[in-house]
Amino acid sequence: MVQTLPANTDGRLTTCRSCNAAELIPILSLGNTPLANALRTEEQLSLPEAVFPLDVVFCPRCTLVQITETVSPELLFGEYAYFSSFSDTMLQHAQQLVERMRLERRLSADSLAMEIASNDGYLLQYYHAAGVPVLGIEPARNIAEVARQRGISTVCEFFGIDCARRLAESGRHADVLHANNVLAHVADLNGFVAGIKALLDDDGVAVLESPYLKDLLDNVEFDTIYHEHLCYYSLTALDQLFRRHGLQVDNVERIAIHGGSLRLYVTHIGTTAPALAVSELLNEESSWVADPDVYRSFGNRVSQLRVELLALLQQLKGEGHTIVAYGASAKGSTLLNYFGIGREILDYVVDRSTIKQGRYTPGTQLPILDPSRLLESPPDYVLLLTWNFQEEILKQQAAYRAGGGKFIIPIPDVAVV
Repeated sequence: MVQTLPANTDGRLTTCRSCNAAELIPILSLGNTPLANALRTEEQLSLPEAVFPLDVVFCPRCTLVQITETVSPELLFGEYAYFSSFSDTMLQHAQQLVERMRLERRLSADSLAMEIASNDGYLLQYYHAAGVPVLGIEPARNIAEVARQRGISTVCEFFGIDCARRLAESGRHADVLHANNVLAHVADLNGFVAGIKALLDDDGVAVLESPYLKDLLDNVEFDTIYHEHLCYYSLTALDQLFRRHGLQVDNVERIAIHGGSLRLYVTHIGTTAPALAVSELLNEESSWVADPDVYRSFGNRVSQLRVELLALLQQLKGEGHTIVAYGASAKGSTLLNYFGIGREILDYVVDRSTIKQGRYTPGTQLPILDPSRLLESPPDYVLLLTWNFQEEILKQQAAYRAGGGKFIIPIPDVAVV
């Protein structure tokens, strides 16, 4: 078994990240786990592995759900193994959104489209191809360089109020400012949102996507919880956060990606009258968002899911079946480490990302191989850790399934397909 050791963090949370309230209610503890994207090389397997507490709390004042440990952003994101362009679903999602915004906002060569946490340029490339000037802000050095090689102008920096002010003072104000799946990663929420305020053009719009707390609760998506994801948002919590900084949620949509997300359209207060969808969703949330029992029930359901999945895997293993996993993902790391699923059950993990292949999963030390292995030496079952891309992956693996291979879907309910 790998030796682990506690690691230094930026500090354990004592007040809410959004409103600074001191009374935080415990919801769920996922134990001490390694960083979800800290993939290991073969040379590192014998070395101690840093682990961090993964505890979830609820703020009854502003309703923000958050974890209590803040790991250094440089440690988490300085070098990063997740490239958005390896997902066909993400590329299609980005292309459709860009085309919609380009037409609705009448963007042209005189406009500026920006993205915070722009990754490898997966989204901005579509604006660039349409002749709309772009600027990405991406803190991971390796990923920012890939974006630049694609012709996407990219600032390699963590976004916050200081970064935003420098860009604004240089004359760069965003007509459209994207921030997909980044708000959950932010320790200084107020500085981040103040930065959006500073960078957004007077009649500009910020388009933000983030996993939706209601879907996480309803579908037992506990594996969305890992150290990179500091916060888990309801519209109620987001509405209060943005209003504190002179911004308003102008419109909101519930979208299916990542197991259920919110897409917010944020403008300066008073620019327009917010759409009816905003008040409707806030009213809907009022029935559950401040109820601690809702969160306690979620914790109990996670425990039950653990019992059910382990029972199935142990039964199949006891019958002599071979089992592997698909997706060396962050959410997969949370599930494997909290449920205690390792080499005694799984032989290896496959993943399309060539950056991850040849490495090993955090904590569980499973080798990461190319998905072609599923056809070369077919296992009986594949545990789908990236269940949020289920449709895409099952389609890609049609040949494996046609040969009798089966996938185990762990969330929201254990199922074999």
